Amino acid sequence: MQSKATNVTGYMAELPIERQRAMTKLRKLMKSKLKGFEEGINYGMIDYHVSLKKFPNGYHCNPKAPLPFAGLASQKNFIALYHMGMYTNAKLLEWFANEYPKHAKSKLDMGKSCIRFKKMDDIPFQLIEELCEKMNADEWISLYTSRLDNRKNK
Repeated sequence: MQSKATNVTGYMAELPIERQRAMTKLRKLMKSKLKGFEEGINYGMIDYHVSLKKFPNGYHCNPKAPLPFAGLASQKNFIALYHMGMYTNAKLLEWFANEYPKHAKSKLDMGKSCIRFKKMDDIPFQLIEELCEKMNADEWISLYTSRLDNRKNK
């Protein structure tokens, strides 16, 4: 369910009480560990993106929008953490999938870039922190542009 909030404070205020602690902790660690990204609201969730000032080309789907990298959303039945670095970097995805069982009680529930956490007590905060440290904004821009160039050359 997409939020209608226009800022992060509004988004956090909408959260059910049972989600607030986990979302606050995830947000705090993402803000501190994602280097070179800005926090905002896009796509109905909290997002971490490369600003248009830093990357004026913007997102290829909408060049007037900042380049998305990570997101945090409270869905109906789970908290979702989106990380485009894992979607575009197979080695990073492999590292995360191998590390996950060492840090979590539950089985990894993941889509292409979305990790779903159904139980707030099962969120592997230390692993998420390590994941957030694996790629900075400059590395993301480089990976993103190289992937776009590869698509255009096919």
